[in-house]
Amino acid sequence: MWRCALPPLLRYPTVDELGARAAALVARHPTDARLRRAGTSRAGNPLWLLSVGHGSRQALVVAGPHANEPVGGGTVLRLAERALADPRLTVGADATWNLLLCLDPDGLRRNEGWLRGPYSLGRYFRNFFRPGFGEQPEWLPDGADAAALPETRTLLALQDELRPFLQCSLHGVDVGGGFVELTRDLPGLARRVADTAALLRIPREVGPYDTLYWPCLGPAVYRIPPPRRGDLAAAITEAAVESTWYHPHRHGTVTAVVESPMWGVAAVEDAGAPADAAAVLRTVSHTLRRDARLLEDVLARIRPYVSAAPDAARLLAPVEDYLLVCPGLADAWDPDVPDGGRPMPPLSTGHLTALRIAGRRLALRTAGLLHQLVIRAGTDPAGALPELDRLIDLWCADYRDGCGARWIPVPRQIEYQSRVVLSAFELAVRDAPARSRSGEPGWGSEAAVPMHRE
Repeated sequence: MWRCALPPLLRYPTVDELGARAAALVARHPTDARLRRAGTSRAGNPLWLLSVGHGSRQALVVAGPHANEPVGGGTVLRLAERALADPRLTVGADATWNLLLCLDPDGLRRNEGWLRGPYSLGRYFRNFFRPGFGEQPEWLPDGADAAALPETRTLLALQDELRPFLQCSLHGVDVGGGFVELTRDLPGLARRVADTAALLRIPREVGPYDTLYWPCLGPAVYRIPPPRRGDLAAAITEAAVESTWYHPHRHGTVTAVVESPMWGVAAVEDAGAPADAAAVLRTVSHTLRRDARLLEDVLARIRPYVSAAPDAARLLAPVEDYLLVCPGLADAWDPDVPDGGRPMPPLSTGHLTALRIAGRRLALRTAGLLHQLVIRAGTDPAGALPELDRLIDLWCADYRDGCGARWIPVPRQIEYQSRVVLSAFELAVRDAPARSRSGEPGWGSEAAVPMHRE
């Protein structure tokens, strides 16, 4: 019988809270749920897998692949409660839910300066952390066999052990709207996403910049093209690089990348034709170049004295990545730059809004990381801190006043993402063959250990 659920989450859970709440669920439902340590992060944090049900069909849900996108932690806890409450999701579907609580717990800990709230754009960006591109655990730039990060190897091992019929990777959009990326079409998902978004007042992103060249399967639902090798700028824009999204494709897995926004922008949902797309693109590209030059100047001035600050290398890596890709993106979006690659597709107002948000996002993330570097250095002989504060405040105001960015309460973010995952599950399980139970070794033989006691 379903027992009393845990108290609802009103804010994002921390790494320790994720482990404690998962352990509490297992303690209440020892026959239907278990918690095992699937691996260990670079800093020694456990990578916990919470499994619910005993079915032969395995679903794998991965929370926290990006350190600054914490909504997935709340979502996997919500999904666990729903699977325990509704036998149609386990016994009725012959399914087991495997919920990885956080793929990058080290990075999530680095975001705790804003994670507990109060939530504001300025607080978020001044405390933002996301590792450099080479340290993001879902990316396989050299293929699966050469995967170096222990977090990546843990996820690959789980995929090969479970051979899931469905993998959901839980991501968050800091400013914009919700959307889904699929390795294979799930007919009917776009309609369900639309219904869920309308019910919960979540804007759908009809033209995310990273899906600009991808096939559209329906409003706010896109198909990830097969992976191919490309340069760094292409890897984060038009190309689908080698990734853990496609790795389990050999097992018949369909992967759904589910994006849930923190600050919603209504205009990303506008599929109408803009009055003058070229003028908007010029403004976006020129603004990105100008902002990047400002930040490059700040970095040059502070580098001599921040490089020795605690943890400087981890903060400088994403700064340098962002500043590296800015010129290429600005050129790709500028209608006055001779086309050296792929031409821009037809653009809606939603596309243009997403590009404006993306350019500003790169600048704000870089400014926030530079701000942290100066703070950690404990000295500011270049006088960079007031300048960075001014830029962060100015650019956050542009999000708020220029784009109309509005905070979406955490419970609504979690509910939206949970419902989209459940929709993908219901559509994918219909065609999923029964599997062996090899994905449940030693069911119930390991004690549930709260993460914070490790």
